[in-house]
Amino acid sequence: GSKQVRASGTIGGNIANGSPIGDTPPLLIALGATLHLRHGDFERNLPLDEFFIAYGKQNRAAGELVWRITVPKLKAIETFRAYKISKRFDQDISALLLALKITRNGDKIVSARLAMGGMAATPKRAAQTEAALQKVDLQNQATWGSAIDALVEDYQPISDMRASAQYRIETAQALLRKALTEIAQDIELRVIKSAEVAA
Repeated sequence: GSKQVRASGTIGGNIANGSPIGDTPPLLIALGATLHLRHGDFERNLPLDEFFIAYGKQNRAAGELVWRITVPKLKAIETFRAYKISKRFDQDISALLLALKITRNGDKIVSARLAMGGMAATPKRAAQTEAALQKVDLQNQATWGSAIDALVEDYQPISDMRASAQYRIETAQALLRKALTEIAQDIELRVIKSAEVAA
């Protein structure tokens, strides 16, 4: 962002703005963040992914403020990855953004949270892809295909000045493959290092 944004912009503002291409909401949704809204002395909490209802519409009553955000710490069996695609490195809006958190049992994914920006009218989770990821063995790429293909069921992006719909979906699929590849390589490296220490 620009100096002005870096100096005064806030995560709460990025959420309350409700933009489908804000950078922080997909990351926080994938991480399982809880949003705390406040009006006077009354405070209510909701999962962040339930805050975004439709384009320009949020689950917020008149006078309610985005008060706090709670983000759970990653556990040892969890891994998080996020990627932003934009035309410029700095001061640019996302064409799309992918955020993924997985929970592992060895090489197997047992649960996943995947959220994207720039792919729908709101920052949105990928329910079909999350379900398909639960069948993934990170050390067997033959098991990845159904999860990568499922992104087409979760998102029907539009074409606009930042990217075409086809570019968005193909890039989203490539980013998911990249995330799985990086996580698999990290696991492999940890196994190698553990074996070297044991030796």
